Amino acid sequence: MAAHAAESDPVIPPMPERTPQALRAAIAEHAPVLLPDFDRHWKRAIADTFNLGPVPAFMALWWGEYALARDPKLDAHVHDLEIRASEATDGAEARALLEEASKIRHRVQKLEPGE
Repeated sequence: MAAHAAESDPVIPPMPERTPQALRAAIAEHAPVLLPDFDRHWKRAIADTFNLGPVPAFMALWWGEYALARDPKLDAHVHDLEIRASEATDGAEARALLEEASKIRHRVQKLEPGE
């Protein structure tokens, strides 16, 4: 029975090479809902300014966004934590929920290509 459940789990695509082109291609293929925002952000921050200085920060942001979006269960879990924190009436509970979401976001930032 457990093998059957594992077979129905979606395959999480590996992280792409750490370049804007590879990340954009991965987003287009595996998380297309992110593509319009990715392209708008690239145009505003990089293309329109002809400034490559913001590329590392851009890549860090979108690396994490893609890392979550490619794993629907993890993405849903992080969003659930953030929603629960926004609705919490106890400050300590809200802080704990946000800390858990933050730890996950930091962990996915450290993923390497192919992971």
